[in-house]
Amino acid sequence: MTAAPNAAAHPSVQFGKIGVLLVNLGTPDGTDFASMRRYLKEFLSDRRVIEWSRLFWYPILYGIVLNTRPRKVGKAYELIWNKERNESWLRTYTRNQAQLMAEGFADQSQVIVDWAMRYGQPSIASRMEALQKEGCERILVFPLYPQYAAATTATVNDKAFEALLKMRWQPALRTVPPYHDDPVYIDALAASIERHLATLDWEPEVVLASFHGIPKSYFDLGDPYYCQCQRTARLLREKLGWPKEKLMVTFQSRFGPEEWLQPYTDATVEKLAKDGVKRIAVINPGFVSDCLETLEEIAGQAAESFLHSGGEKFAHIPCLNDSPEGMAVLNHVVRRELKGWL
Repeated sequence: MTAAPNAAAHPSVQFGKIGVLLVNLGTPDGTDFASMRRYLKEFLSDRRVIEWSRLFWYPILYGIVLNTRPRKVGKAYELIWNKERNESWLRTYTRNQAQLMAEGFADQSQVIVDWAMRYGQPSIASRMEALQKEGCERILVFPLYPQYAAATTATVNDKAFEALLKMRWQPALRTVPPYHDDPVYIDALAASIERHLATLDWEPEVVLASFHGIPKSYFDLGDPYYCQCQRTARLLREKLGWPKEKLMVTFQSRFGPEEWLQPYTDATVEKLAKDGVKRIAVINPGFVSDCLETLEEIAGQAAESFLHSGGEKFAHIPCLNDSPEGMAVLNHVVRRELKGWL
């Protein structure tokens, strides 16, 4: 008769904990060519991000993009790099969000909050493994995107479930759904707009809600992202009591030759100025944290384009970041999704 395994042989096994993993898009480790190339290779090799045939895409990626784009993107990152911590602001804010959330769970010792990046470090797999070793039998994975897109939310979930494939003792896993129309999120956006506009000595004629774009073909295949962006903007208008002309939806950050969701932010900014609009503000409701696309592309490039085309006043309204309103949204969503576990 075979003896039962001795539990004392595994004295370090932890259990009974609940993990919360905040996951954002990703960040390069530095602005140098090698760091940027490594980051862009991982990002642009993702089949959720670039859905073209690998036979068509890889010669372009390895023959052109990874030889030219790292230098250009590295220079852009250098403009908005958090020099004090020698890291991107996305990393700074995501870490801060996890730390602040952990403080909010200080009275519930069974909850462990951590953070990861879909591309770059720390990876999703490494942090899920760390949470499991700390005794997390249940993990809530939170893709930090209010609106769902396959190229953002789905690829985070893919990586989380992929990590489970390598685990003998798998934790139970939940993923956070989009919260594009959650009243707490809408209220926080409205409050951030009103607070920022109150600091200006002028009033914008138009406010653009600029969301990250996706190829139109992804929308045609059934991606709900466009509809969720429009719903966020409509609810935000209603909360602020503004007409449609005052808060316009645009899409930014397109890449490659395909048609992307329109209207494009850069073209709209230029057209507004040429049509005689003198004062605008831009908010990025789809970004939980300020990053390259908000700080360099909007606060930098879009502002310059608007002023160069005849505009007079431009304001970028910061993302919710780790502000009290921003943390209220993240904490609200997490506590809602932990029901039944806590």
